Amino acid sequence: MFSASPAVLSSLAELHRAPEPDVLKALLPAAALDGPGRERVVAHSMGLLGDLRTAQREGWVNQFLQQYRLNSSEGMALLSLAEAFLRVPDPETADRLIADKLGDADWRAHTGKSHSSLVNSATWGLVIGRALVNDSSQGGALRRLVSRAGEPFVRQAVGAAMKMMGEIFVMGRTIDEALKRMRTKDNRGFTASFDMLGEAARTYPDAERYFRSYQDAIAEVGRAAKEGHSISVKLSALHPRYEVGQWGACVPALTEKLEALAVQAAAAGIGLTVDAEESERLEMSFAIISAVAGLPALKGWDGFGMAIQAYSKRARPAVAWANELGAATDRRIAVRLVKGAYWDSEVKRTQEAGLSDYPLFTRKAATDVSYMACSRDMLDATNIYPAFASHNALTVATIMEWAGNARDFEFQRLHGMGEGLYETLVRERGYKTRIYAPVGGHRDLLAYLVRRLLENGANSSFVHQLADEGLSDAELLADPVEKIRAVGATRHPSIPLPIDLFGVRRNSAGLDLQDRTVLAEVAATVAKAPAPRTDAAPAGRGVTEVSAKGAVDRASKGFAVWSRTPLEQRAATLERLADLLEAHRGDLMAVAVQEAGKTIGDALGEVREAVDFCRYYALQARGVLAPQELPGPTGERNVLRHEGRGVWACIAPWNFPLAIFLGQVAAALVAGNAVVAKPAPQTPAIAGWAVALAHEAGVPADALVLLPGGPEEGAALIADVRVAGVAFTGSTGTARRIARGLLADDARPLVPLIAETGGINAMIVDSTALPEQVVADVVASAFRSAGQRCSALRLLLLQEEIAERTLEMLAGAMDTLVIGDPADPATDVGPVIDRASYDRLMGRRAAMAGRTVHTVTVPADGLYVPPTVIRIDAIEDLTEEWFGPVIHVATWKAGMLAETVERVNAARFGLTMGLHSRIARGAETVEALAKVGNLYVNRSMIGAIVGSQPFGGEGLSGTGPKAGGPHYLPRFAAERVTSTDTTSAGGNATLLSLDDVGI
Repeated sequence: MFSASPAVLSSLAELHRAPEPDVLKALLPAAALDGPGRERVVAHSMGLLGDLRTAQREGWVNQFLQQYRLNSSEGMALLSLAEAFLRVPDPETADRLIADKLGDADWRAHTGKSHSSLVNSATWGLVIGRALVNDSSQGGALRRLVSRAGEPFVRQAVGAAMKMMGEIFVMGRTIDEALKRMRTKDNRGFTASFDMLGEAARTYPDAERYFRSYQDAIAEVGRAAKEGHSISVKLSALHPRYEVGQWGACVPALTEKLEALAVQAAAAGIGLTVDAEESERLEMSFAIISAVAGLPALKGWDGFGMAIQAYSKRARPAVAWANELGAATDRRIAVRLVKGAYWDSEVKRTQEAGLSDYPLFTRKAATDVSYMACSRDMLDATNIYPAFASHNALTVATIMEWAGNARDFEFQRLHGMGEGLYETLVRERGYKTRIYAPVGGHRDLLAYLVRRLLENGANSSFVHQLADEGLSDAELLADPVEKIRAVGATRHPSIPLPIDLFGVRRNSAGLDLQDRTVLAEVAATVAKAPAPRTDAAPAGRGVTEVSAKGAVDRASKGFAVWSRTPLEQRAATLERLADLLEAHRGDLMAVAVQEAGKTIGDALGEVREAVDFCRYYALQARGVLAPQELPGPTGERNVLRHEGRGVWACIAPWNFPLAIFLGQVAAALVAGNAVVAKPAPQTPAIAGWAVALAHEAGVPADALVLLPGGPEEGAALIADVRVAGVAFTGSTGTARRIARGLLADDARPLVPLIAETGGINAMIVDSTALPEQVVADVVASAFRSAGQRCSALRLLLLQEEIAERTLEMLAGAMDTLVIGDPADPATDVGPVIDRASYDRLMGRRAAMAGRTVHTVTVPADGLYVPPTVIRIDAIEDLTEEWFGPVIHVATWKAGMLAETVERVNAARFGLTMGLHSRIARGAETVEALAKVGNLYVNRSMIGAIVGSQPFGGEGLSGTGPKAGGPHYLPRFAAERVTSTDTTSAGGNATLLSLDDVGI
């Protein structure tokens, strides 16, 4: 088994999330050109620019893309249309999509602006198309003129345009078509690396279908092996769970599949390259690639290759790794060096996960520096066959400068992009260039096309800058090394580190669970049972009380002291508590897993949310609760103050036993109240930890009292007339009983109730939605946390035309779920909380067995409820919430979006709703009509972020205000105003002492 040298392994580990300046300073010397070399490269680049610009002017598609760039609303409209149109099966929704994308953009501003008559004709088509689909009076006359004939006309024209665009960027619908096209005059002298289109597999049948398509492609290309073409493979297309948490299952399976493809390619005498994907998959890909490269059956075959992404901070040691692999296996590894295709999604994932730093460079010039340093290493390596994929004239000229007279390497470009850059080099100067050529149907092309257009249409990309007539050649060919030196190799100022994402409030720290070493360490920590924390209060006093009366007695005494504590001190105490939570993160995660049945990922999210609540409310308190001087007449001072109300009862649920528990408690405490905190009877241990850490942070023992117990203790607590407010999260029925209890005694003061309850949360999906994204979000929303989230998806509403295909894909995705021990890193779905929940959910499944669309098997031992999809006839058939991994599905008719939302509203729950659609006007319709606290568009419905997505419902789903939002804290405080006549001591001195300004 191959193992890289300690130096390479150390570099891979150290550079992964190292500070950007540290990584770049080590790359700059390798990427730099000396003075004469730089002059030669610039001169050579000028000639390449001329070739590129000639090709740009000759190709109408290039000019079309230049005219409608991604930094314009029109460009984004066309991109959105291209992404969705060809998958819409019904004409009514297709017309709505066209109207949505063409109707608002200013196409007339582009009239006659292009050098291409074809582009100008297309612009006029867009102007007319807008008139046909626009409902305004401007287009109304033309609409009436063409009547209903207009919509089919526009639809057919748009469909033809989308297919034409597809043909520009796809080499062929089949491998046979692609091979024939490579033999045409336009591609003379070039070879191809064929990429069988299809994004990551979502199901095992998907993976098998992609595997067979690769086998068929290798066989077909092998018949023409002398032409020199090769095949590119995405590992994510060969297994639906290509994830670090599934390492034990996916790495052996992928190794077996890649081995089969490699043996077939070697026998056919063609090359096979493994594409690079997201950074978290790098180590897995190394394990798979090294296992296959070491196979005796492949000895002597130099066609095996891999791609490396230069935007990765680990790119240079990855090149060294490939060189060492080649030496160990006695072959040259073909390395394709690319800039990288997942930059934006990697940045977002790093921010969401709260990790220490990014795995990639945040400036385009920094990626260029990395690319050049890696290029020099590849040219120097003895066990690498270099392949440089670039559309950048400066990059190409630099590599040619360094290579000298050598030709033992190749360039690569994307099909449909970069025409003109390489033709002369290939046909007149003997350089080898390979075209990365997608193969597949138009529907499969869309996701690929959008990613490539986004990548090349970004403001910082060479392709985009080349089309900018405002940039001089000198600016276009500026040295990236000097650019980076000029900014001190610093990170892009608009991309903060995850810890700084929320400005003055420090973001909660995450753990990189996509790092195999980190994940193993976390799993080991979670497996250990932490010591209980129920006796950690100061002066040896216990943190618990056995009776509601005793708890309120203590809290009443504590209120007298805590309410006089300065606001700044209370806020600082919450911040110390946040720090303690992070310091004890491993123990808290262990309790969450062992007591609440949370998976490792959910347990981490639980701790992070609790930390964010503490820091957010501390920051909010300093602003919202601080005394405010109000305007008034001269000689008078009016001050609004917020004071604690007294003793608050905070009653938390078992499904978020730390985050919601501490969120309620922290808000009440920072507002100046004392708190009696009653956790759910299923999760007392983690509540004990939370209260003990709060006391350690400085909350007096009598200001925060823990009251374990069940419904009896809760009822007794609510009945105590000294309780001045209640924060509750749980069922609607319990919230009603609490509300009635607070009003039962006419002598009792009216006290606030903040209730967050459940809901029949619906996700509406129309036919423009991307099915793969829908299925991923349904699985996360419905089955993560075993469906035991208030926000979880309960009712899936699919447009009729796409219902069966979506459900088929959903069934396949459900079959990939791992159900089992939540302490196992591979587990997706753990047990439900207790026997009562299990029996209720299993009873529902049994009662609806005849309507089950799909379910999965689960372990026989334990409270595991199988994830299940149940079909119902109508929205109205679901009348109550089923709190677990059970969802119900119904359909709705095209054109009935507004009516569908109103039918969901009629259930009177109002917690969360989801919408999947590419029609912006549809999203606006749902936003205007949906009576829900949280609406999620084109994403999952769970995982609300403190401060970004304040959470809470309306109607039967809660009272508000929203937790983690700007209006939450004042509800915990009493508002008091003091008005003082400042003239009572002898006149208005302030008014009388005014100077005569302006005279």
